[in-house]
Amino acid sequence: MFKRLRESLIMKMILSGGITLLLSVMLWTSFNVVFFKKNVTENVMGDIALLSDTILLSLHYAMMLDSKEDIKVDINNISKQREIKSIRIYNKKGRIVFSNDSEEVNTVVDLKTASCWTCHQYDPIPASMSLAERSRIKTVNGEKSISIMTPIRNSEGCAPGPCHVHSEDERLLGLLDMEVSMEKKSAMITTFEQSNVVIALIVFIATFAALFIYAYNFIFKPISKLITATKGIGAGKEFKGVDLDQTDEIGALSDAFNMMGRQVQEKHKELREQKEEYRELFHNVPCLVSVVDLNFKVIRHNRAYEEHFGKPAGRHCYQINKDRDQKCVECPVERTFFDLTSHMSEESGLSKNGNPIHWIVYTSPIRDRSGKIIAAMEMMLDITPRKKLEERLAVSEERYHAIFDSIPGAVFVLDADTLEILNCNDHVFEIYGYSSAETLGKPFTELFREDERADYGHLVKFKKEIGPCTQLTKFNKHMYVMMRISPAQFLNNKALIVTCSDVTKKLVAEQQLIQASKMTTLGEMASGVAHELNQPLAILKTISNLLMRKVSRGQEIEPEILHEMAEGIDSHVDRASKIIEHMREFGRKADLRTMPVQVNDVLIRGFEFFSQQLRVRSIEVVWDLDDNLPQIMADSNRLEQVVINLLINARDAIEDHWAESCPISKDKEIFITTYCTKTRVIIDVCDSGGGIPETIQDKLFEPFFTTKDVGKGTGLGLSISYGIVQDYKGTIQASSREGSGACFTIAFPREDAGEESG
Repeated sequence: MFKRLRESLIMKMILSGGITLLLSVMLWTSFNVVFFKKNVTENVMGDIALLSDTILLSLHYAMMLDSKEDIKVDINNISKQREIKSIRIYNKKGRIVFSNDSEEVNTVVDLKTASCWTCHQYDPIPASMSLAERSRIKTVNGEKSISIMTPIRNSEGCAPGPCHVHSEDERLLGLLDMEVSMEKKSAMITTFEQSNVVIALIVFIATFAALFIYAYNFIFKPISKLITATKGIGAGKEFKGVDLDQTDEIGALSDAFNMMGRQVQEKHKELREQKEEYRELFHNVPCLVSVVDLNFKVIRHNRAYEEHFGKPAGRHCYQINKDRDQKCVECPVERTFFDLTSHMSEESGLSKNGNPIHWIVYTSPIRDRSGKIIAAMEMMLDITPRKKLEERLAVSEERYHAIFDSIPGAVFVLDADTLEILNCNDHVFEIYGYSSAETLGKPFTELFREDERADYGHLVKFKKEIGPCTQLTKFNKHMYVMMRISPAQFLNNKALIVTCSDVTKKLVAEQQLIQASKMTTLGEMASGVAHELNQPLAILKTISNLLMRKVSRGQEIEPEILHEMAEGIDSHVDRASKIIEHMREFGRKADLRTMPVQVNDVLIRGFEFFSQQLRVRSIEVVWDLDDNLPQIMADSNRLEQVVINLLINARDAIEDHWAESCPISKDKEIFITTYCTKTRVIIDVCDSGGGIPETIQDKLFEPFFTTKDVGKGTGLGLSISYGIVQDYKGTIQASSREGSGACFTIAFPREDAGEESG
């Protein structure tokens, strides 16, 4: 309690102010009393001196007459006053000559007493001295009195008188010693002192009380409120403000404190929110966080750490993470303690369930305010899924390489921009004769014929399938491949995976089959071709007979007739040559080269080659061709065979359907139509035959399937046509027309649409 009072501000203020006030009042009272006492004493001394001078004046005449009785009477009369205690007259020898006390007369006073030594210490005795030097204050039996020595000087009237024996050189004749009682004055001084003390005490108490009340109400209480509010802020309580009805500095301090309190409360709120936020972040951070002290004990951890390893319970980190009895040999925390820097390492251990767990740990030092390291933070990233993924990836990569190398075709991984070969499988050596070292880094386009590299370099980048196309082996041998292209990522770069299947043997077999089909078709058209050739030959025979007759008769042929005959010979020879060339071209093997083709031209050429077969059977062909038809990518010779196969099927269907009836000219017709869409070029070849039953529509394009009688068909025409159309990314479908007849629809991708899509 004493300590609290001693340390209290108000007590310090009150005590310091009270003591200062007390000292001030005491000083003021003492000054007043001392000044009053001094003033009274000086006034009394002045009055006594004045009275002494008056007595000397009154005794002067008696002294001049040397009338001792008169002097005695005067002294006795004067001493009767109540305040006058004694009146004495001393001669120069110290003998009392006159006194109001008769017993003292003729007694001699020692000149060395305090009262006499004041003057007699000087030789010669000074003629005059100050009142203070001539005065003395003494107290006898508690009664205070003042005595004053007044010198009796040698005057002009005394020295020459008849009654005196004093010489003119003597300055002092004696002393008048007058003692006056200070009883009344002392009582007055005592009353004054008491009054001043009482007044001072009242002033002190009133001032001290006012100071205390003011300090308590206007300083202590506001400060107490401010202290209470401050403690409340420190304790985290809600700040309600300090309401002081004061406009002085304390009020200003209160306003400033309220503003500060609100700001502090806002800051505390923000700090609490940040603390909660950091706490939530610490506990909810997806990685494992722990704090390890210098003894490797886990003293703090987050929720993820506890979920993985359980509660630390004061254990060491190596016991928790790795179930070890001793510290790890290579410990990143120890390295952080040693060099005070962060470290990183990859660790493995066991979870609380005993399952293997892998993590990457980052350590950083934790310091106290003085900068001394006291702990280390471990931030661990759980990479167990990544480790498992790496293991699966290794197995998958091994499986991928096994599959990649076991794919029967050649597989190339190309750079999507430069078509540089980035990787290939082992079958590249078997198919192309190149080893991996010879192909890696080599442009893929070098596997094509030189005149086709630019075209195929463009197609490989934008097509999904290409083929069949011609490529070259290491030994410059031609072969046919089907390519399938798909985009991929290889070493974080865009790449193309190209699978090449060697279809050389398949195409050779197909070509042989197609060639056999062509020969069969040529055999069927032999009579028609012979008829076609007979017409120009007959005309040539006629012209030659005419010329021979003219020559044998010696007749001159007119130039006009001769010119007309020469033109006829020339045109019919060209016609026969065209027929023979067409047969030769149709009969040759196709070289499988793909180029832009106009479908209308192919249809017309095929019809011209087969027209005689239709003409002799009175079959009309109705044309509906789109003159603005775009080109397609194909081989015209192979497409012509498709056209002839369809015309043969249409011819046979019409013949079979109208064999036992008498058709009119409109009944035996073949309709050839072409048109296009935004992406396709379409050909319709329809007939007026008996149509196709729904039960066999799905089997029409199967090899060796035929609806004709035995010996009339091989069942390969539509199958071969289907394969040719497929080679050029086309489709062929069969359907029955409304009413009667069959219809075959062929659709090819447009050359310009392919470029746009690419």
